[in-house]
Amino acid sequence: MPRNNKIIDLDELAARVKELKAGGRKVVHSHGIFDLLHIGYIRHFEAAKKMGDVLVVTLTRDEHVKKGSHCPAFPQDVRAEAIAALEVVDYVAINLWPSSTETILLLQPDIYVKCPDENMSDTDNQSAIGREIDAVHSVAGKIRFTDDITFSSSSLLDKHFSFFTPEVDQYLEDFRHRYSLDEVLGWLEQASRLRPLVIGEVIIDEYLFCEGIGKSTKDPVLAVLQESVEEYGGGSLAVANHLAGLCSEVGLVTQLGGIERREDFVRGSLWPNVKPVFLTKSDSPTISKRRIVDRYSGNKLLEIYKMNDSLTAGEDARALCDALEKAINEWDITVVADYGHGMLTQDAIQLLSERSAFLAVNVQSNAGNRGFNPISKYRKADYVCLAGYEVAIETRQREGNLRDRVSEIAQRFDCPRFTVTQGKHGSLHYDIKTGYTEAPALATRVQDRVGAGDAVLAVTALLVRVGAPCDILSFVGNVAGAELVADLGNRVPLDRLALSKHIASLMK
Repeated sequence: MPRNNKIIDLDELAARVKELKAGGRKVVHSHGIFDLLHIGYIRHFEAAKKMGDVLVVTLTRDEHVKKGSHCPAFPQDVRAEAIAALEVVDYVAINLWPSSTETILLLQPDIYVKCPDENMSDTDNQSAIGREIDAVHSVAGKIRFTDDITFSSSSLLDKHFSFFTPEVDQYLEDFRHRYSLDEVLGWLEQASRLRPLVIGEVIIDEYLFCEGIGKSTKDPVLAVLQESVEEYGGGSLAVANHLAGLCSEVGLVTQLGGIERREDFVRGSLWPNVKPVFLTKSDSPTISKRRIVDRYSGNKLLEIYKMNDSLTAGEDARALCDALEKAINEWDITVVADYGHGMLTQDAIQLLSERSAFLAVNVQSNAGNRGFNPISKYRKADYVCLAGYEVAIETRQREGNLRDRVSEIAQRFDCPRFTVTQGKHGSLHYDIKTGYTEAPALATRVQDRVGAGDAVLAVTALLVRVGAPCDILSFVGNVAGAELVADLGNRVPLDRLALSKHIASLMK
């Protein structure tokens, strides 16, 4: 059969499988990413075909591949075409869901076949394969593993088709020699046992996608046609969700507006294992930031803030300090995401600095606070995570050696550990005991930089708390940043399994 006739949609494949089985043909099903077609996969398909009469292959969709921003190397249509070119394969379809479980239930194959390297050696794999086994048994099928030569697509791609510069490749090679994958993931495992508390403003991130239709005939204004709107939980909601993907239980103390409160949306945007305390800022809306985005290019045309950034006062300020005093004793680490929009008073900051068992802080400089949100207002913390321009604001120096500027901050601010994120230039970590550690950026695809710093703050704060080496927390932090910039804003929070897979793909 010509390869183009082999590639069909999933519903059509289900109908054909039903007809084939009704005609007495034994249907074998294999599922995977199959990013790089190599001899291991070819022998796997050949062995699978011998188990039955018809071999159908389904592929993981691009958006569901969770091995890092550099994966998959080949888009789903290209991967499907490559597999369809094999004579041994009868039909190919692209999956609709993140896992194969729903596909097994839809196709109901006689035999479901997996590659020999997809074993039960770790808990996450065991859970995924367990669900597949249950699905196969529920449709009266059998599960089989092939047994032949194996290769890792990720390893082959990393070795022969690198997505990184020679400098980054060398950094990764050096890192692999110093640490094993189990060692890196072991620190994430330790971090997952922490119970973090998040403090900071709620921000509702709204993306209004539009199409440019031309210049206004009367004014020098770009006219756009609205197409769709997407909203995500940002600010402290995003930090809490990142931590919820890494830890089993997360606390949150935040403020909603006394007007335009949006509490239903805020609650709905939080992961189930986040335990929120919602306070009120009177005469204020819940903060939202609308971004007008050109659908075709992805460029942001305009950003609109809705907020009252006056400082929390009166009964609201007293309620804030009461809530913080009650909460901070119940959690292992306090993570402050201070966006400079008026929630945190000086009394609240002093309470956090003096009473937190371990205080991790990020102060953000953005268009809404115009530089009036320096890290020095905290005076004391156990860990600080800043962007490079926030260091520039604190030192009043836009240029010069970054290490010198970080040293200047460290000398006047009681904090033993800093991380400075620098976008495409990677990150710099400072520890008062071990000095400086640098790590390059690991992003290969940048769609949106909004929220990347929140992800880095979340994962590095946990790793610092459990005492991870500086180069491990720098590496993992940059992997987390790469995860976030590859998608739109805070659409997809960090997830321990996806993060671990991304790390594994870089360490093969």
